[in-house]
Amino acid sequence: MSKPVLFSGMQPTGKLHIGNYFGALKNWVELQNSGRYQCYFFVADLHSITAEFDPAQKYKQTVEVVADYIAAGISPEKSVIFVQSQIPEHSELAWVLNCITPFGELRRMTQFKDKSASQSENINIGLFDYPVLMAADVLLYDTSFVPVGDDQLQHLELTRTIARKFNSQFKKIMQEPEPLLTEVPRLMSLSDPLRKMSKSMPEGCLFLDDAPDIIRDKVKRAVTDSEAKVVYNPTKKPGVANLIRIYRGFTNLSVKEIERKYADANYGVFKRELAEVIVEGLRPFQVRKKLLMKKSGEIDRIIEKGRKKAQKKATEKMNQVKETMGLSKKVTKKLPK
Repeated sequence: MSKPVLFSGMQPTGKLHIGNYFGALKNWVELQNSGRYQCYFFVADLHSITAEFDPAQKYKQTVEVVADYIAAGISPEKSVIFVQSQIPEHSELAWVLNCITPFGELRRMTQFKDKSASQSENINIGLFDYPVLMAADVLLYDTSFVPVGDDQLQHLELTRTIARKFNSQFKKIMQEPEPLLTEVPRLMSLSDPLRKMSKSMPEGCLFLDDAPDIIRDKVKRAVTDSEAKVVYNPTKKPGVANLIRIYRGFTNLSVKEIERKYADANYGVFKRELAEVIVEGLRPFQVRKKLLMKKSGEIDRIIEKGRKKAQKKATEKMNQVKETMGLSKKVTKKLPK
């Protein structure tokens, strides 16, 4: 019996940070290594072009994300790693699903409103319609499970709605994916602990590729408060609470254990030791990535290997969709004589 498909991905829009690592990559590696799933991890480059981008950098960013996946522990031997735009069936199925997706369902998507506000000069149709492409991404591989945080549940529910609508209108061939809810530490900017850590605020963002001295400097300058007491209180002490969450992410110590460890320490001591915890925590990732990037053509070979595997599955599903909808001739199997 084949394992259920688990599917997820990231957009290639610049360097990944520790929020991406704890929010997705670390969890993906654990799910992959559990041996319970057939894992597909893709680079969502078609989604990334809904925002302004530099064509000269786009594929380089894609390669970088694949390198990040592998350096974090995603194995091309255990999982299928591929690039979205290299599988044309993603776009093809998205158009088919567009034709059965009610306009009102898309209009309810809260992320469209948020993203429109952040890029008011470039409110394009792709930005509005990308939840349907997301649905196509997931449904194309008969996905059973999608690891998500709370902020992605609305889009996954739309995918389930579209799958049900297709099954009702044509034939039950779409798998309704279930969410795998993960406890994601909400990491905030070091320079503004009331805002989520983001690559758009690099001074408060800890990137996976940051050199040790850069990490030390960013942590040293992290916003705290005047109390100088290492206590977890997200409401009254958001900056310190954020640093404790980061410490916990790299050490797996509980909040109480961290508070006890630094009960008699000031912020200077806590920050210095936190910086070293981060430096050592990222060192294995950085070493693996540097070695990988030095191997000429290795990442391209991994991408091509993943493309072949993903293409086979996508072709089979799209042929099934076309046949079900009457877009292609139904092939009748000959009975054995």
